[in-house]
Order: sequence, then structure tokens, then C-alpha cells
Amino acid sequence: MSTTRRCIWLGVTLMVAGLFGCKQKTVELTPEPPDYWKKLPPGEMALVKITDPAQLPDFSEAYYHQTNLEYAAANSLEYLSKESSKKYFPYLDISHDRAIRSVEAFQQTLRDARSPEDMDRLVKERFDVYVSRGCDDKGTVLFTSYYRPIFDARLKPDAEFKYPLHKRPPDIELNEATMTYQRKGGGDYLTRPEIEHGALAGQGLELCYLRDRFEAYIVTVQGSGKLKLQDGSFLEIGYAGDNGHEYTSVGQQLVDRGMIPPKELSLQGLIRFFQEHPEELDPSLAVNKRYVFFTPRQGGPFGSLNVPVSPYRSLATDKQVYPRACPAYIQTILPARLNGVGDIADHRYKAFAFDQDTGGAIRAAGRGDLFIGTGPEVGELAGRTFSEGKLYYIAVKE
Repeated sequence: MSTTRRCIWLGVTLMVAGLFGCKQKTVELTPEPPDYWKKLPPGEMALVKITDPAQLPDFSEAYYHQTNLEYAAANSLEYLSKESSKKYFPYLDISHDRAIRSVEAFQQTLRDARSPEDMDRLVKERFDVYVSRGCDDKGTVLFTSYYRPIFDARLKPDAEFKYPLHKRPPDIELNEATMTYQRKGGGDYLTRPEIEHGALAGQGLELCYLRDRFEAYIVTVQGSGKLKLQDGSFLEIGYAGDNGHEYTSVGQQLVDRGMIPPKELSLQGLIRFFQEHPEELDPSLAVNKRYVFFTPRQGGPFGSLNVPVSPYRSLATDKQVYPRACPAYIQTILPARLNGVGDIADHRYKAFAFDQDTGGAIRAAGRGDLFIGTGPEVGELAGRTFSEGKLYYIAVKE
């Protein structure tokens, strides 16, 4: 599941004062934004084992964030029980067997910890800790979040519901070496603009139809959807592949063009902008050539490991450089509603999750994308998540 998300640089301007003779001159400098999507050298992994105890993070706050962790751990064990999962190990010094034992040891740690102090002590006693290199070899990771939207849909088109979501065409295949989709026989596949303007019409690939074109776009960006049909039932759909093109942020290009102030860039801000400027929808969506295909998936949403993802407990990373299904520890800032309702404010967030998904924009050591739930209220939070932080993984000590 999961595909891409909101990618912007909220530029910071530094004012540097200097003395020139008797006069004071103010010079305005705009630093280069971090390259969160910087690729690692071929064969290099994202994690480095921490050998200095002074560099270990404080795990105590994770004690307060245990909801759904047992469920997420069980889903990781389900994945690791499959023979096909063995080919992705060893990861550094983490063997397939050690990955399984790490999840099991983490489950036991959750049961044993009786206080925040217990949580911190037990994790440090029982596990080796690895830290992400991030985008800069200093551990900087950009965290975003994603969700499963709920929209009205129809199985057949009419005058109102006319924007299709598609099944994966038969002439697309997964390249196992790169874990990317491509046209069978080689060559680039159709782009989003070509597909949205009817290039797949007449092949029976339409899965359902949505009322609003931007709603259909949101589903393809999030990688899954829960769609309410005319009879009141729900069609749940999940990621089934993509067209192999790189993701480009629609929001970023609107900021770059001066159409939206950076502080207003959120999912709700984009919806509002396109409602007020419908003429901008076609050229704006055209910049993102990536397109996602779907399949009916009841009981989801599902991640790239083909197990369900859990709110705030499933993390999407680049599976070329991070270990699948393993327990991770996130330190960042996340938006949340005050007392669970009302206004949204940013809060410090330190919690465990499991590496269970990937995404079209999550292709580097400096990126992490946290699944946070289903529905419009969650979507508002997802559209506002954009914070740097640190990312750690743990593996049971040998």
C-alpha cells in the first residue's frame, strides 16, 4: 500500500549581521534545503549499530505509546514466518532467525515493562540499537504520515461518478531486483496524465468510479481507500502496483509557483485551493507522473509486506536500505488534536513501530512515513505531518 506523500521544504531564512567599518549591514542568506531523498552508495545500508552507550536514545516515553503494538508485532511475525521473507536477510548482522527472535523479545519486553524507567532499562539490556544515517550521515530523517481515505464511489460510471480507479494492467510486472514496476519487455509505462485522459479505457480495468477527480488522486497517493457504495456497503481497495514513474509532489510545485504559502500546505489546503481554482487541477496533477493501481482487499489496509498496517505502529521505509518487519523507534514531532478533539497542535512523539510498508516517495535513508489511520479527521493530520527526527531499530542481543 502506501505510496507517496506531501514533500515540501519549508525554507528557513537566516539573518546574519556583520560590521563593515562603522556601519552594520544585514545580509539575508537562504540555506540549501536538506536532500531527504539522497540515495546511499550502492550496497550501503541505512543503519549503523550504536556502540557507545552515551549515544543510545531514551526509550522511556515509549511506555505511554503501546496501543496496537502487540497486534503490529504479530503481523510482523506472520510476515517473517513466510519462506519468501528469508531472501531479504541477513540485514547487516541481523539474520532472519534473529529478526524473528527480536520481535518475540520485544513482545516480552512490552509485557515485562511496568514503568517508563522499566521500558528504557529493558530495551537497553536486551537489544542492540541501530541508528539511521538519515539524509546527511548525521541521522536526519524526514517523517511524514499517510492514511486510508473514505470516499463515496460507484461500481459503474454515471454523470456524477466518472473518475475511475484502475486494476493493474496485465502488461506491467515487478522487477524483483529493484522492487519497482515496469512494462513487460522493458520501456516506460503510461504516465498519470495519459491514464487519466483515457489511455487504459476499454480494457475493463476500471475498479470503481469517484465523484471528484482530486479525491481519486488522493486515493492513488495514499495507496489504499475505503469506498462507500450506493447500497451503503464498503469496497476496500489496496495497492496492487504502479506505473513505475517517480513521484513528484503536487503541493511542492504549487508552493514553488507561489500559488500556496508554505504554511497553508496541507491536505485540506490543497482541497480548498482546487475548489477555488479548478482550472489549476489538470496542470497541477500532470506534474506527478506516478499512478497507482488497486485490487479489492477486505480487512486492510495492507502494507508492502502483505500484512495489515496499524495506526501509528506501521512505518513505511525504503526496503532497499531498511530491514523488513523489524521493530523501529521514532523520535519526531507529530500533529495531534488537543485532548483528542478541537484544534491541532504539534507534539513531541517518541514511540515504537514496525517496518511494514514502503511508498513511492519513500526511497531513501532520509525518509520515513507513518501510517496513522482511516478517515477524514485522520487525513487532516496526515496532510500536516512534515518534521525531521531520528529513526532507530532494535535487534535482540546475541
